Amino acid sequence: MAIDKDLLGKAVSQAYADSKAMTGGANASYIPYLASVPSNLFGLALVTASGEVFTAGDAKFEFAIESISKVFTMALAMEEVGTKVFREKIGADPTGEAFNSVIALELHGDRPLSPLVNAGAIATTSLITAKDKEDRYQKILGIQSAFAGRSLSMSTEVNASEQSTNFHNRALAWLMQSAGAMYSEPMDAVDVYTRQCSTLITAVDLAIMGGTLAAGGVNPLSGERVIKAANVPPILAEMMMEGLYTASGDWAYTVGLPGKSGVGGGILAVMPGRYGIAAFSPPLDAVGNSVRGQFAVSKLVEQLGPNLFRPA
Repeated sequence: MAIDKDLLGKAVSQAYADSKAMTGGANASYIPYLASVPSNLFGLALVTASGEVFTAGDAKFEFAIESISKVFTMALAMEEVGTKVFREKIGADPTGEAFNSVIALELHGDRPLSPLVNAGAIATTSLITAKDKEDRYQKILGIQSAFAGRSLSMSTEVNASEQSTNFHNRALAWLMQSAGAMYSEPMDAVDVYTRQCSTLITAVDLAIMGGTLAAGGVNPLSGERVIKAANVPPILAEMMMEGLYTASGDWAYTVGLPGKSGVGGGILAVMPGRYGIAAFSPPLDAVGNSVRGQFAVSKLVEQLGPNLFRPA
């Protein structure tokens, strides 16, 4: 389908304008660095599967990727072990509980259900083949960079802040270890998982990463094939089921696109074959999703028309 560049540019600008004055929510406070990010920052970006880039606001401000990193570690793991093995080891079902829930593990024999909540994401990190934890981290940073089309880096400040507060995630890892659901040394996996969440990205980077999924695994700016086309549908399915935690059902109902949020304030949405959308705004709702970011993406998709359940 031909892309109307004027329409896309105007839609991004209008969604930004409609959302800019929105208030509500609060920065994540349990990670000291995130609490310090100015809450008035707001950026919006859209990148098409053919490489056009549209932005508004603070779209080039670097923020912590946080839980959105789970998508790209999942992609790497699927590349290595295949989607069948990945689903068997990590799962493909919503937990119905909070993203850091211990109850969700205990109710299912201490085994993860989804790669997009903390327990499953830590297990996914442990599944990456590597000589040691440094090698594992470099592979994950490499796939993040390939999706973004530039060399990304970790914020030492974010990482230090998170490493000093990740006791709950360590407990999740030991529970999974007791069930044989960890595939590397548990504390090494938590260390690497924490580092992967500390990568700095912009809304433009994130929209390019979404555009790469929209383009069937080919980065629309670099032209590099990042992952196999066959692995994209399972990734998008996981995002649709659990990408916005316990609000994923509402997101599917109202926005109708695979999405992923992060407590750094990022929101990602993907329209297969067409575009990736990213928003950034630090204040979060009670579930852990950006208040303004969700609204902006919803307004933008509404203007553009089609979603997975409402084809053009």
